[in-house]
Amino acid sequence: MSAANVRRARPEDLPRVAALAAEHAAYEKAPPPAPDLAERLGALLFGRAEPRLHCLVAEDADGEVVGYATCSPEVSTWDGCEYLHMDCLFLRDGTRGAGLGARIMDAVADTARGLGLTEVQWQTPVWNEDAIRFYDRLGARAKEKLRYTLPVAADGDA
Repeated sequence: MSAANVRRARPEDLPRVAALAAEHAAYEKAPPPAPDLAERLGALLFGRAEPRLHCLVAEDADGEVVGYATCSPEVSTWDGCEYLHMDCLFLRDGTRGAGLGARIMDAVADTARGLGLTEVQWQTPVWNEDAIRFYDRLGARAKEKLRYTLPVAADGDA
């Protein structure tokens, strides 16, 4: 995959990133993303002077976007510092195992450095053994935790 490329997402990439996010959700056996995901991502990526979200895309040798990673700065109370949280990393089946994952992780690390951050954190499902082996080969260290979500009703909703 030597002619492959990893770059920052552009507005015209958003429909493809949204489609890949739907593939990612199906892969993780999660509900599909919102139908207007491309527009939502556009607001987070391009709708502010300082983007809330950063998105990198991986292109194959033909220039097709075959993967993405999204990340945003967050705060660790215990460490009293910011870090880059990688929310998603996904490569289409058939593109994994050829070095593109390491290249996109390098780009995520470069994003952290560019923001003045010294650490990247993320999570992966415990059943995703291929991803765990990949992250271990990178030298990442796992922490055992459970992730919770709590829906919060908007004011006025009962």
